[in-house]
Amino acid sequence: MTNTGASAKPSPVATALVISDDEATVRQLTESMQQFAISAEVCRDAGIAMQSLNRRHYEAVVVDLKMYQAKEIMERVRSAPSNQTATTFAVTEGPGAESASVFSARANFVLERPLSEESLSRSLRAAYGIIMRERRRYFRCPVTIPVAVRNQEGQEAEYVTINISESGIAIRIPTPVKAGAEVAVQFKLPENQTQFAVQSKICWSDPTGRTGLQFLNLPLPQKTELQGWLSHRLEEVLPEAVASKFQKPAES
Repeated sequence: MTNTGASAKPSPVATALVISDDEATVRQLTESMQQFAISAEVCRDAGIAMQSLNRRHYEAVVVDLKMYQAKEIMERVRSAPSNQTATTFAVTEGPGAESASVFSARANFVLERPLSEESLSRSLRAAYGIIMRERRRYFRCPVTIPVAVRNQEGQEAEYVTINISESGIAIRIPTPVKAGAEVAVQFKLPENQTQFAVQSKICWSDPTGRTGLQFLNLPLPQKTELQGWLSHRLEEVLPEAVASKFQKPAES
């Protein structure tokens, strides 16, 4: 019996690049990924795929080894600065020499044909934690909190944040600021008593006052705390349909 409620597509929380020119494979992969709130960007051309890997970041990359230049694509994933840590899947024809070559190309997971809903779900469930850790690295969490900024002359002012990530923070500064300048920032995360004090560098600003800062020396304990806080925020936006896949069955 079909559950019509289960057909709704959860909002994506991660993006995967699916590189295959086999329509059946593409359909199976995209449908399975939708069940885990992973948006699939499909590429059927090897050259375009390698351009995409150089141009933007993906949490996961799936390479069909039947594709022309498949091994070159796998190598490009690991050499592209923004995708070196992406979770990689390789679609093979089955066990044997081809699978061994995949591991030598450093794929994280192997998907053997014939693909099935069960096998894909099992592999995606196993990879999900890694994919979400990669998502967290680039996750910019919208948050509005006060932040104190002190420049190199010792002048301090209080502003408001726009978002925060593992590597930096965006704030709104009404007056123009110089990119490259170093400042000290202090803030507390919501529902958290830790006072973060971080030397940072101004990376960019725009005419509206939006300003991006990169953390330069975030201490390890604070980095770990920030990562944990961001992980909880990601869990909060995880669709219930996806979260339920990882819940343990109730004991009878």
